[in-house]
Amino acid sequence: MTYYVDIKANANGNGTKEKPFNKIQLAADIAIPGDEVIVAPGIYRENVNPKNGGTEAKRITYRSEKPLAAHISGAEPLTNWTKLEGNVYTARVSNKIFGDYNPYKTLVSGDWFIAYMIAHTGDVFLNGKSMYEVQSLDEVKEAKIFVPSWDHEFSIYKWYSEQDEAKDETIFYANFQGKDPNKENVEITARRNCFYPSEEGHGFITFSGFTVSQAATQWAPPTAYQEGMIGPHWSKGWIIEDCEIYESKCSGISLGKYRQPENDNKWLKWKFKDGTQTERDCICQAQIEGWTKENIGSHIVRRCNIHDCGQTGIVGHLGGVFSLIEDNHIHHINNKQNLAGAEIGGIKMHAAIDCIYRRNHIHDCTRGLWLDWQAQGTRVTQNFFHDNVLPKEYNQNDESMGGCAEDLFIEVSHGPTLVDNNIFLSDKAVKMCTQGVALVHNLIAGSFVAVGKGVNNGAATLSSPRYTPYHMPHRTEVAGFMTILHGDCKFYNNIFVQQPMRPALKKGMDNCINNEWDDGNIITGTFKYDDYPTYEEWLKQFEGYCGMGSPASDRYYSKLPVWSEGNIYFNGAKAMKKEVNAYVDTKNKVELGWEEKDGKVQLKTNLYELLKSLPKETAEKYRLLRTDDIMMAFEPEEKYENPDGSPITFDTDFFGKKRSGTIIPGPFAGTDEISKPLF
Repeated sequence: MTYYVDIKANANGNGTKEKPFNKIQLAADIAIPGDEVIVAPGIYRENVNPKNGGTEAKRITYRSEKPLAAHISGAEPLTNWTKLEGNVYTARVSNKIFGDYNPYKTLVSGDWFIAYMIAHTGDVFLNGKSMYEVQSLDEVKEAKIFVPSWDHEFSIYKWYSEQDEAKDETIFYANFQGKDPNKENVEITARRNCFYPSEEGHGFITFSGFTVSQAATQWAPPTAYQEGMIGPHWSKGWIIEDCEIYESKCSGISLGKYRQPENDNKWLKWKFKDGTQTERDCICQAQIEGWTKENIGSHIVRRCNIHDCGQTGIVGHLGGVFSLIEDNHIHHINNKQNLAGAEIGGIKMHAAIDCIYRRNHIHDCTRGLWLDWQAQGTRVTQNFFHDNVLPKEYNQNDESMGGCAEDLFIEVSHGPTLVDNNIFLSDKAVKMCTQGVALVHNLIAGSFVAVGKGVNNGAATLSSPRYTPYHMPHRTEVAGFMTILHGDCKFYNNIFVQQPMRPALKKGMDNCINNEWDDGNIITGTFKYDDYPTYEEWLKQFEGYCGMGSPASDRYYSKLPVWSEGNIYFNGAKAMKKEVNAYVDTKNKVELGWEEKDGKVQLKTNLYELLKSLPKETAEKYRLLRTDDIMMAFEPEEKYENPDGSPITFDTDFFGKKRSGTIIPGPFAGTDEISKPLF
């Protein structure tokens, strides 16, 4: 059956085309498998709670009648502002509009959240853009630039709230910098979510073509119930497509964890077990409470424009397994820098088992894509990353360096994590506190960061390695736990281009020499693996030994081998000393950048002109790679293969064009591909 919703309809509608409902929730209360809900243009100020899920054969579909014209908002207009003085105005609102969740009494909090300031889950919005919360009326009046922000120009728009308990009202103060709030669109957050089931297990829902904005979501660490403005809430088979999603206080889309009442933010509350231990507990508990391939995950998020969220564009732990994230534009995440912690990025996913991230455009985030723990069977392919490291010069200062991140962060995973046919243009390309990674046919203009670092828990004097799980291939069942030995990485047919080193980042690198978490490296190339063994060198440790009774040695805990072959290096990018068939160009200067013109994104570079003039004997050495050419990931003993276990032939480039004949390194099949728009 098809139900119709129109915000302009009368309140007594029955859901037919002639008499539509005037709220989406009215349709969500009765939709059953096979039904479709068509929503007319308009702003729907409600928190839609789907009461039923579909089935694999009969989905429930919610669709905007016109693309992006049906707008689900977590905000309410705030009018009747009174001038207090200068640019500062004040307004009041009854707390009754918030129901049982008042975002201005609720603080952002949770495991791994750094509460360096009081931050409420609510916000004040000027023409759809969130203003900056401060701690006092005096700060509203002063309206100083917030130095860590990536947007100094807007950071002077301040707000502050306080409670009038006697009248049960929230009082707002805001500095509108000369604008009259009674003539502008001023809104406040009023709802926690926008389209989110309150119960677990409502799977196979399609959510298509909506604009979604301005919900008071809570911090979403891996050890807690993870929520977003939109999300499947621990179910299977959702499709979220063709949406614009923006201005969530914390996360836009959550593919994350259900609530474990006795183990929810336990590190914050109980404190006697560290975060890593409580996270292991969460995983093992989920294992016996239904976390399986048959029940959870296999979601699709595609063709969405996700931007201006405070914590993440997409977040998830456990609940996002076997998912496909493709063709999304994810940008300007955590740019306000008012929220801080270890769970921030354009995408932040734990346990991205057999997840595929492809053809996404990710930029201007304080971290692009963060794959934390259990990036097993994960593939990152055909994506374009740029400007994920402090893009504006005014950010290059000591107060802002904490927001200096990278395009891709792979942390304490055992792999196999496959990174192929991507373009990385930020100063820092991949943070490698991990093992079991293969990089194939990428264009890399940034550095590898924290190689051999960042895998311990940070105890002051005692050993504190992080033991993380690995799984049965293409399943959720835990096969074992192990610390990170480092290495087990493979680099084939990549192009490395050293970009000019920005002075503040160079200073940061020099200051991080003894930092156990992050070396701040901005020198491009594989040279950070110079002291890692080749496979043949590693094997020699085991010659003549037969298990028990063998003399004591470090062979089971030493660095794992590294493979590197057929990479090209420009502009001073450095090859590892043991690389096979490395081509280091010391004569030519590569110019590399990008531009947007007429709505199309395109590379600006002379790189592929230079590749045309490679020496013949060099060009003939590059080979077409397949799964069997790459050593399996050591700990899970799993190959770099498709989620169904079938092998991969790396014959498809960034654009989907097939490689044939002469193989060239980098993400493009031919030297003429560079003329095509990327998006």
